[in-house]
Amino acid sequence: MKVGTTLPQFRDEADSAIAAALRAEQVGLDGVFCFDHLWPMGQPGRPALSSGPLLGALAASTSVIHIGTLVARIGLLPDDVLVDELASLHAISNGRLIAGLGTGDHLSRAENQAFGIPFEPAEVRRVRMGAVAVAVEARGIPVWVGGGLPSTTELARTVGGAVNLWEAEATQVAEMTAAGYEVTWGGPVAGNAVQIEERLRELAGAGATWAVCAWPDSLEVIAEAANAMR
Repeated sequence: MKVGTTLPQFRDEADSAIAAALRAEQVGLDGVFCFDHLWPMGQPGRPALSSGPLLGALAASTSVIHIGTLVARIGLLPDDVLVDELASLHAISNGRLIAGLGTGDHLSRAENQAFGIPFEPAEVRRVRMGAVAVAVEARGIPVWVGGGLPSTTELARTVGGAVNLWEAEATQVAEMTAAGYEVTWGGPVAGNAVQIEERLRELAGAGATWAVCAWPDSLEVIAEAANAMR
């Protein structure tokens, strides 16, 4: 199982996120990932770096670590623009991009409304996400589909992508892998290196192919746990 981290993205400067990605690469983590929010969830007064430009900077600044969206939200950009943006990032990074895609939900509706971006019905967003996933995979880019409702999860099987589960228990991961899905996991991890290692082992044992840790207190502790797990 590969291990990655999200970055300190909800700031008004990019230096700390780029430095964190370089450090993650240095300590041997497998990937760094960016959210696609216009503000931190439920905190409209705080800043958020746009994921596309930030990932471009990360692609140019790093050399071996995977970079990815967790997740690029359907509807914030026209679909063709999103596909081209992801393809450009894949090219700049020499094939290191992972395209996490999601439809968004009621928790992100306010972001769309605040910026005058239509928030279409869920089924419309799912259809659009499926078309984007097919187009992105045709460019040779691996796709993760943000898991949620069964219809969204099933879409991952249809397009040949992995299902990304946020804050799921290992039992849910195991159920999904037993059903034939590739599953990647994301969420907070807490504790010291030994406790985090135990959590990573649990997820690996359940069949997860990736664990993406929410921005931690220490990248070194995450790396220590990951190396011990391996």
